[in-house]
Amino acid sequence: MSDSGLAEAVDLSFNRHETFAPRFGWLHKAYMQVKDTPGVFYREDAPVLLGVGKNMVNAMRYWSRAFKLTKEYAHSDPSARALLSAPTWRARWLLDEDGADPYLEDTGSLWLLHWWLLSSESEAKCQVPSWYIIFNLAARSRATAEEMESVITRYVNENFAAPRRPAAESIKRDVDCIIKMYAQDLEANPLSPGSFEDQLMSPFKELGLLEGRGRGKERTWRFTSGTRSNLPAAVLVYACLDYASRLATQAGQISLARLAGETGSPGRAFRMREPELTKAIEGLVGGHPDLQIVEALGQRSLAYAKPPQELAWDVLDEYYGRVRERDGFPTPQEWMRKHPGLAGTAPKKARKPAPRQVEEFELSEESIGS
Repeated sequence: MSDSGLAEAVDLSFNRHETFAPRFGWLHKAYMQVKDTPGVFYREDAPVLLGVGKNMVNAMRYWSRAFKLTKEYAHSDPSARALLSAPTWRARWLLDEDGADPYLEDTGSLWLLHWWLLSSESEAKCQVPSWYIIFNLAARSRATAEEMESVITRYVNENFAAPRRPAAESIKRDVDCIIKMYAQDLEANPLSPGSFEDQLMSPFKELGLLEGRGRGKERTWRFTSGTRSNLPAAVLVYACLDYASRLATQAGQISLARLAGETGSPGRAFRMREPELTKAIEGLVGGHPDLQIVEALGQRSLAYAKPPQELAWDVLDEYYGRVRERDGFPTPQEWMRKHPGLAGTAPKKARKPAPRQVEEFELSEESIGS
């Protein structure tokens, strides 16, 4: 068995995106419908309400949940098999018409969503295990699509019993979707539905995380690293404090080395080494009364004088113009009372065991700065 912590960090959900990477406008549309119509994804007129093709409705449902913008719960009628959806408070904060950035015009919002997508929280595990593995456990690699499939398969096999493992084709489609989502220089596949649209429609290409070299099956993919000029310091500090809050809930400190290098950390998610991460947050930290960078025994740490989760939201909300102070904006408690389904627990459906596995082999490691 692996010591990667994968089993504790992710739910085993593969190929739920219907081959579609998240597209411009999807998350806002889904939020605006879900907040008034919990069963929207199962309605016959869902394509009309959401403004997408019928085969994209399931993808919108999946991505809304994966970004932790909705939570699913069982219908009060036991005979109703379809799950209902409730919008989370963070979705209200970001995507409402009077929210922080409903149309995701600030690239910082895409970095924030990327962080939420990869995050494993106490009440919301990561729903994209293939993404989690590629960013956190194979984080320093250049690889072909086939090699990415193999490393995902290896980690899944090491961490989960055979009946829970996905089919090889499901992992392949996840890798295809990762590439569609982040690669700026995607090759169009004339045999793939929506391939040409995929080249244009994923906003996450703006992050500049994935580069391709070569052509065809031999094409290699490299996750870029280093300074992130379009990543706001406030979003990065939020991610650092959010990560720290999973380790300890009270005021304290965390080493910058951990923030840059640990599995599940901002450094892994954003592909930043300790020097780049430190430089990116120094200005904001230096001007904030509750934050400072301290050094002891040759190790630099981010110190915080308030509970890290509380401080994380203070920093983030300040960057977006104090959304929480706007008239009528609900507290998390008020939002929970308005959407009691957020306190519910969605039943898990059994998955059939995978009939076969892809051949395993290691990815070749390369330095993060290459």
